[in-house]
Amino acid sequence: MSTLRSRAGLLFLCASAILAGSPGTLLAQDAPKYSNEFLAIGVGARSLGMGGAHIAAVSDVTSGYWNPAGLLNVRGDLQVGAMHAEYFAGIAKYDYVAIAKPIDSVSTLGVSFIRFGVDDIPNTTDLIDQNGNIDYDRITSFSAADQAFLISYARKLGVPGLRLGGNAKIIYRRVGEFANAWGFGLDAGLQYDRDRWRFAAMGRDITSTFNAWSYSLDQRTIEVFQQTGNELPANGVEVTLPRLVLGAAREFQFGEKFSLLAEVDLENTFDGQRNTLVASSTWSMDPRVGIEVGFSEIVYVRAGVGNIQYVTDLQDEKQLTMQPNIGLGLRIKSVMLDYALTDIGDNSVALYSNIFSLRFDIFKRS
Repeated sequence: MSTLRSRAGLLFLCASAILAGSPGTLLAQDAPKYSNEFLAIGVGARSLGMGGAHIAAVSDVTSGYWNPAGLLNVRGDLQVGAMHAEYFAGIAKYDYVAIAKPIDSVSTLGVSFIRFGVDDIPNTTDLIDQNGNIDYDRITSFSAADQAFLISYARKLGVPGLRLGGNAKIIYRRVGEFANAWGFGLDAGLQYDRDRWRFAAMGRDITSTFNAWSYSLDQRTIEVFQQTGNELPANGVEVTLPRLVLGAAREFQFGEKFSLLAEVDLENTFDGQRNTLVASSTWSMDPRVGIEVGFSEIVYVRAGVGNIQYVTDLQDEKQLTMQPNIGLGLRIKSVMLDYALTDIGDNSVALYSNIFSLRFDIFKRS
C-alpha cells in the first residue's frame, strides 16, 4: 500500500511540475537557463513557418513579440492578430492575441497576451484515504498555466530607416492553488532599413526578468511530499537572464509578381553552455534561417530551419540535426491567413503541429 501511495504522490508531483516550458520549476529554482521558456516558442504562423527567423522582416502586429520596432509598419488604423495551437496530443494549449494601433506618423502602440497552459491535471493527493482505500471520486483537477501581458511601444528616430521599440511585460504563472509567481521584465529592439536590406537587433530581458514564486501547500500535500521523499518547495525568485538576437534580411523582386524574402537570425545567450551550433562555457549562438516567396502579394510559400544542434545517437556518436519548418500564407484584402507546420523547438519524439494564425486590419470609414 505504501508503494501505491508513493506512486500516487509521484503522479501528482509530475503533473504539478508541468509549467509550460519550465519543467521542474517546483523542484529546481536555481536553473535560470530555462526560465520562462514559454516566451521562447514564438507567435504567428508566418514567423514559425520561417523557422523563427523574423526579427528583421517582421512588420505587423506580431512585432510586439518578435521585435517591437516593427510595429511602425502596421497597416490600417488598428491591426488585430490571433493564434491557437495545441501540443502533446492536445494536452497543452498555446494561445496568443494582440492588437496594434498607430498613434501618429512616428509612433505605434501594441498590446499582446500569451498563455501556455495544461488544464485538468489530476490531483491524486487524496486518491487513497486514511484507511488505505482507493477512491477515484477523491481525485480533483487543477491547471498549470504561464501567462504574459506585453505592452509595446515603437517610434521612428531621426535617422532615416531607423526604428526603436520596447516591451514592458508582466508575467503571471500559476500551478493550481499550490503555487504562483509574478514577474516583470523589459525588452528592446531596433530595425534599420537600407535599400532592400533590413537589419535588426532584439534584446530580450535586457534587465533580467524576475519571477517571485510563492507556495501555499496544504497539510495533505506536504505529507505526500514527505512520504515520497521530495523536498518541500520554498518561496524564492527565478531569474531569466538577457539574450541578444541579431538579424539581417534581404528582399528580392523577380518581375512584377514574384518576390523573395530571406532572413538569417543569430540568437546569443550568455547563461552558460547550451547545445547549440556554436557554444562556449559562457556564450552560445543558435542560428536560424528563413525564406518567403510571394506571388502578387496574395499567396506566400515559406520555409525555415532552426534548432541546429549536435545529438548523440545510440552508438555514442554525435550527429548534426536541424528542425525544418514550412508554411503558407493567403491575403484577401485586409485579412491575412497563415499556416505553418512546425515543431515546438525540439527535434525529438514530439510531433509536428499544424499552426494557424489570423491577422486583419481595421480602417476608419472616411
